[in-house]
Order: sequence, then C-alpha cells, then structure tokens
Amino acid sequence: MNATLDIATVRAFLLVANLQSFTRAAEALGTTQAAVSLKLQRLETLLGKRLVERSPRAVRLTADGADFLDRARALMEAHDRAFSGEASAAQSLSLGISDHAAGPELVPLLERLHAMSANLTLAVTIGFSREMQDAYDAGELDAVIVRQEGSRRGGEKLADDEFGWFASRRFTLPKGEALPLATLTPPCGVRAIAVRALDKARTPWRERFVGGGVTAVVAAALAGLAIAPLARRIAPPGLVDIGPAHKLPRLGSSKVMLHSKVSDPAKLAALRAVAATFRSLATSKRPVRGA
Repeated sequence: MNATLDIATVRAFLLVANLQSFTRAAEALGTTQAAVSLKLQRLETLLGKRLVERSPRAVRLTADGADFLDRARALMEAHDRAFSGEASAAQSLSLGISDHAAGPELVPLLERLHAMSANLTLAVTIGFSREMQDAYDAGELDAVIVRQEGSRRGGEKLADDEFGWFASRRFTLPKGEALPLATLTPPCGVRAIAVRALDKARTPWRERFVGGGVTAVVAAALAGLAIAPLARRIAPPGLVDIGPAHKLPRLGSSKVMLHSKVSDPAKLAALRAVAATFRSLATSKRPVRGA
C-alpha cells in the first residue's frame, strides 16, 4: 500500500522546524501542543525516521529531519501553487511595524515569514506607531505591529515593553547641565512619554540628537552623544540604563500589539508564526540595566 503525506502534517513539521518549539508551532496553527506532537509522531511513523529531538529546553532537527526539511518546503510550495493557481505568485502581505517595536526581532520575523511561504511578496514599512495605525485603518496595510495608542482596543498583545534611559557605559553628565536627549522626531510616542516624565519631575533637558529612525538614535547613544529613552528589549549591548544612577523618572511600560485584517489562510498562517516568534523572543530578552 502506498503511503500519502498529509499536507497539514507537513505544515506542522515545518512550523516546528522553523520555530524550534511545539508550543509556538501550536500557537501559529491555532491548535494545541498535543495535536502538533501527534502530527509529528504520525509523520515520523509514516517516513520510518525520527525527524526531531525533543528536550525540556529545545527542539532540534535530527539529520533525517534536516534532510526532509527542503523536500517538505518544496512540497508545501507546490501545494500552494496547485491550490491557488498562478495567483499565488502575486500574493503579497503588507506589514507595518513601529520603529520602537521592531528591534532585534525584525530579522527572525522576516525569516519566519519567508519560511512560511517563499511565494509571499512582503511589503514591510517601518515608522511611528500612530502613522502605521492610521495607514492600517485606511486599508493601506494588511497588518501592523505597533505600540498601543491611548484607549484603542482590540488586537493581539505580543509583548509588554518596559522603558529605560539608555546611554553608553562611557557616558558622563557634568553636574548642573541639562540632560542631553537622543530621540525620534515628533510625533514619536516614546519621545512624548520621555519629555512628559522629565517635565513632570522638573528635570532640565535639551535635545542633543534627533534621528529619523531608532537605528540612528541608538548610534547617537552608543557614541556617547546623549541619553536615549528605549524599550529594554531593543537596547543593544553597549548601552545601559542609567536612570537609577541619575535619579531620572520612571518611564513605565507599554504594550506591543498586532492588528490584522488578514483572512487568506497562507497569510494568516504566516502572521500567526510572526506573533509566536515575536512573543517568544520578547519574553526571552533580558533587561539591560546600569552597573
């Protein structure tokens, strides 16, 4: 009797391989960890090979699993083309991401999106949360990852970000001088939070550096020009939170939210993988504090 590969089972294997977790694969598929584990067991029984090594800390592909990975991807791509016809090549996903939310997660997010569907054209825009939200509301974006704005409801929470005052380890503030800040231009919500906190605490400050993106702001802080208000999750090595040492006001935290109006199964699966990846990386990021 000839055996037949089940598409849903192969998709589950690909998610486990890409996300290196049964739990995150289950989140991406909208099912349970037990269901994903059962699919993998059936696939291994069908192939007569062990595809993954499970341990309390990690899930890794075996040599047979790594060998099957490329064939599994090719099968899924062929299936998607056959199911959707030539239109699959023209599929696109437009995603807006807040600059202050992107951080180090952007590279693995794009890797996961590519792994989910090599035929999916990605249009990623980085900008202010408010601008991304406005573009989403206007129907210009399929989904956005943004900081929660005001009293807006809905969306899926990906992370709780705590903010700090970050500067180079070499940074020194001469006594009596106003606090030099490195921020994004208005209407950056993080800038507004920082300025409001300083004004409320009656802490003198001056704008030392204004950047067009978080990368530029981080560079200014690393160069020792100024102090940057940043989420701990996105603060790179080399920057420390000097807030406690300089008795600066607390900046609090904010939620990172995913808003989506996607209904296409392939796009929806990709976004679920993005959400699971972002959530996992955000929770594993250790806070960077001052010495």
